[in-house]
Amino acid sequence: MIKGDIMITTKDKVIEGKFYKKLLRKNNYDLATQTCMKRTVDKLLHHRTSQKHPGMLLGKIQSGKTRTFLGITGLAFDNTFDIAIVLTKGTKALAYQTYERIKKEFRPFYEDEAIQIFDIMSMPQDLRKFELRQKFIVIAKKQKDNLRRLIEAFSTTYPELKNKRTLIIDDEADYASIGFKKTKKEIYEINTIAGQIDELRQTLTQSAFLQVTATPYSLYLQPDDEITLSGYTFRPIKPAFTELVPHGSDYIGGEYYFQESQDEDSVAFYLHHSISDNELDVLKKPDRRRFKMEEALKANGIRSLRSAVINFLVGGVIRRLQNEQRHLPKSKYSFIIHTEQKQEAHAWQKEVVIELINQLTDATREQPLLFSRLIKDAYLNLADSLNLLGVEIPSLDDVIYHMKEALEDEFVLVSKVNSQTDINELLDETGQLHLRVPFNIFIGGQILDRGVTVNNLIGFYYGRNPKSFQQDTVLQHSRMYGYRNHEDLAVTRFYTTPNLYKVMNKMNDFDEALRKAIEKQETNQQVVFIQKDFENQIIPCNPNKILLSKITSLQPYKRLLPVGMQTYSKTQIMRVVSRIDEKVNLLVRDDTEKLIDLNEAVHLLEMIHETFDPKKGEE
Repeated sequence: MIKGDIMITTKDKVIEGKFYKKLLRKNNYDLATQTCMKRTVDKLLHHRTSQKHPGMLLGKIQSGKTRTFLGITGLAFDNTFDIAIVLTKGTKALAYQTYERIKKEFRPFYEDEAIQIFDIMSMPQDLRKFELRQKFIVIAKKQKDNLRRLIEAFSTTYPELKNKRTLIIDDEADYASIGFKKTKKEIYEINTIAGQIDELRQTLTQSAFLQVTATPYSLYLQPDDEITLSGYTFRPIKPAFTELVPHGSDYIGGEYYFQESQDEDSVAFYLHHSISDNELDVLKKPDRRRFKMEEALKANGIRSLRSAVINFLVGGVIRRLQNEQRHLPKSKYSFIIHTEQKQEAHAWQKEVVIELINQLTDATREQPLLFSRLIKDAYLNLADSLNLLGVEIPSLDDVIYHMKEALEDEFVLVSKVNSQTDINELLDETGQLHLRVPFNIFIGGQILDRGVTVNNLIGFYYGRNPKSFQQDTVLQHSRMYGYRNHEDLAVTRFYTTPNLYKVMNKMNDFDEALRKAIEKQETNQQVVFIQKDFENQIIPCNPNKILLSKITSLQPYKRLLPVGMQTYSKTQIMRVVSRIDEKVNLLVRDDTEKLIDLNEAVHLLEMIHETFDPKKGEE
């Protein structure tokens, strides 16, 4: 047994015990997901998932990765594992969400005195033998105080735990788990969090490691070998195997937004609406030369934003009326505006959207013709996609009436989300953005990405436009992916620039190619090809995450050839080369590819070998 490894003999098989069977009955996992979970645990048992080469559970954005790794945890408990450590994204709200979900999932086992579940920051310092003999799930944020407390728990407070078989599950594994920074002394240092995770891996004597992510590029691009920097040995986290998380037929991802959207007979055809770079500039900061606030309902400067907001409200009204006609609960709907990182821009955008809604509300009384025209334009736009579904659509008059009601009775709420404080206050008990009113507009930046679930999202206004796009970051911004109601999709619209749409389309192609390549691999899953964008607009991840890697880019139809071989001078080898050419011409007369006899091929290679200067090769 090598420290940090778990390797069980091949005679051991995956056992479906009490943990897995109860979770299976509770969650009704489909056969594909069951197969994924069993294959993952089998590989964790029979492959050497070490400190250097953990396993990878690869799912799509908002496709059910958490649900799957919780099933894997239960199955692992049935198969010799005693402890599961779940590392979460470093926000208090999302760590709490994970903790509550795990408690709910494993409550029957807790009540049966079979398991203890702790957030590391509230884990007691005086656990009794009664508790220590049970299975453990420990949740920790990827944050320095949490990880320090976690290391102390296993190395000092309860040293007996470090010898138990432990499964480390790194959720959103490419987030904060790896990366480097350049110091003033030009020395590359491992980031604090990555270093602490590495220290944890080295503390545990029998650990298996499972990464979970939808954006694995930085992980596949890690170096193969240990590297020592400034006296610290970094053991890279590079997947030993990859299991793909299956997704159901109701999952909506890049295929829908960027492939099916090209089909005129599909609802997806009506998804994309273009916005201009000039409009994105207007939304960065106040500038009356570009846009006057008092002209919000008419100004060309925010034409697409105005259309987006009104389409969102009209689409939400239509869906609520449809549900009411069917005696179904009236749903609440959401819309995201994500164009900038700067908080000043978010404050300005919130001001613009609120003023737009206020002027639209005033227009119901003061400019009824303008109001009706704006609502009619949105109604006709949405009707194009709704008609393809063959569903009953409320009349324009009904929609106009209920739009007036929604505006006058303040059915609309605009929220700015650009700090941990904002996100903590806005998440509900399940960790999703809380939809307080029928129509919720969220304006923010990076905080609106991985881990944040937005229910009933029917509008996404996206305009992040850097010089080069990090594929993992942009894909995690895609909160419009996930399991969606098909009638909601008919009123869903995606607003972005033509260039951004092109870039995201290409990213989706790269992502699909990676997954298909992984599906085809049956043996060595450590070799992964990640496509490069030769227009240099797209990079896989932040370059700091792969500073220690030796990455080689291969142009299409180019080759990597051996180096260190030199031939004799041209005059010395001219006669041999002439003989080689004559031989080739005799063998292949019509310039087409041709199979030749093995002896002839060997003879050709021997002739080529005559041109090689062994002395220069040694140099």
